[in-house]
This record gives sequence, C-alpha cells and structure tokens, in this order.
Amino acid sequence: MAKFHDYVPVNDKDFDQWFKNLSQYVNAKTSGQNPEWTHIPAGEVTLLVDSYAAWYTAYVPTLKPHTPAETLAKDEARAASEAVIRPFVGQWLMWKQVSAKEREEVGVHNKKPRRDQIPAPTTVPELEPRAGVPRQVLVDYRDKGAAGRGKPADVHGLELRWALLESPPKNVEDLGQSAFDTKSPLVLSFKEHERGKRIYMAGRWEIEREGIKGPFGDIISSIVP
Repeated sequence: MAKFHDYVPVNDKDFDQWFKNLSQYVNAKTSGQNPEWTHIPAGEVTLLVDSYAAWYTAYVPTLKPHTPAETLAKDEARAASEAVIRPFVGQWLMWKQVSAKEREEVGVHNKKPRRDQIPAPTTVPELEPRAGVPRQVLVDYRDKGAAGRGKPADVHGLELRWALLESPPKNVEDLGQSAFDTKSPLVLSFKEHERGKRIYMAGRWEIEREGIKGPFGDIISSIVP
C-alpha cells in the first residue's frame, strides 16, 4: 500500500474510520430541511457518500483471509476514494462557511485559506528608517500600533515605495522606486554621490508578492548616510 500524505490516514483501518466520519459528518451538515452547510451541491455530497460505500464494500473482504484479487480490488477502491476525497475537501471544506472547529471534527487539517478567500489588509505599516553602514538605510517595520517588529498574520511582506527628492512628494505616486521585503528590516543601498540626499518612503502590506495589497501608510523621510 502506497503512503498517502497530510490529513488522510495511511493505515486502512484508520482510513476506514476517518472516511466514515467524513462522509457521515458532511451528510449530516448538508441534509434536512435547514442544513447548516448550503454551499455544497447535493450531487457532490452523494458522490462522497457513494464513494465511501464503494470503499467499504471492497474493504470488508480483506478483514478475513482473502485472495490477491480482493486485495487488488480494495487498493483500487481506495485510490478511487482518494480521487474523490481530496478535490472535495479542497473545494468545499476550506471555505469560510466551514469553521476551524468543524474541520478539526471532520479530521481535516486547517490549511492556509486560498488566496481568493483572504481579505486585503486593512492596517498599514509603521516605518522606522535608520542608518546602517555608509550609503545604506535600514527600514524597520511593524503593523501600526504593534509592540514588536514584523508583519501581521497572513501578510507575506512589505511593499515599499521610495524616491530621492528635493521636496516632499504630493502623494505616493510620486515615489518612483519600489522594493519588497518579507523580514524586517528592509535594506536600501545607495551610491556615493547620493549620500546626504533625502529619501521619502511609504509602505503597504501584501498578502502575496504582486498579489492582494492593503493601503499605504504615511509618507516619511530620512537622510542617506
């Protein structure tokens, strides 16, 4: 028997109990006059329940002395079940309609939400530029108002817009340079002739690089050492 990964048990006995619980739990949550889960089509539930029945039918003969043909039929039924279970879990049990507690009860790990389920950040970064070695500015960042450095949960990193300007910019669009960082501090390096110039910067959180973005924080400035 090949090993199956993540939330699906490897042992056939454990798999049978887990799959039975999964199919019964989903069926209970989606049936009746006022089902708790209304986002799962009835046909998908039927497919899952029927898949367990097919697995169990093939599994039972192997609980006593059995033939190689019966072993093969059981293995094929398990593979067919896997082909139903994984897409079902990924498509229907990872949505916000299913709570973390319910996923634990049904025996499915609480995976990171899909990208289209994560809302855009609503908070802004608080930037704290400081001098590093000559020609280098280190930018510490944190969620505005947070006690420690770093980014909020579910945020992949910081997008920093910046520019060397003679006068303060009117808005973020005037900051023509961009940098991305996932672990504070962000490091900006400059050339010798840029020392002493003023750098203006503003940051915003991103769920994924070039992905879901939050609002920009205040534009602040520092001097290139």
